[in-house]
Amino acid sequence: MTPLSSRGDARVRHPSLKAAAESCFAHPSEQLLATLLNLYGIEWQYEPLEFPLAWNEAGRPVRAFRPDFYLPTQSLFIELTVLEQRLVTKKNQKVREFRALYPEVQLLVVYQRDFVELLRQHDLGTLGDFAA
Repeated sequence: MTPLSSRGDARVRHPSLKAAAESCFAHPSEQLLATLLNLYGIEWQYEPLEFPLAWNEAGRPVRAFRPDFYLPTQSLFIELTVLEQRLVTKKNQKVREFRALYPEVQLLVVYQRDFVELLRQHDLGTLGDFAA
């Protein structure tokens, strides 16, 4: 993956390069996924980069996408989507734009049904057990 700052265009890297503290997760499901990654010894970073999707006339980002996790040893970003299916349309649009602008970046989108199955396989309860 080429660092965004070396591309010579108006794209800007997000300043955060370290994984966030556990208390900084936006949703309890993200903390749970981080716990599972730790359980399997998978190195991860929480929301380390923001990828601009649209820019204003001055070249400043006005819309962006920040995947939830980055797995550096796999060069893989993960976006965890536990929204109800009817609410996923906007996120899917951002994912399509992201993939069009950054085709070299690997992104895995984990949808609610897949995450629920992961919880079931590990006997960790339901999403309702972790609702904020």
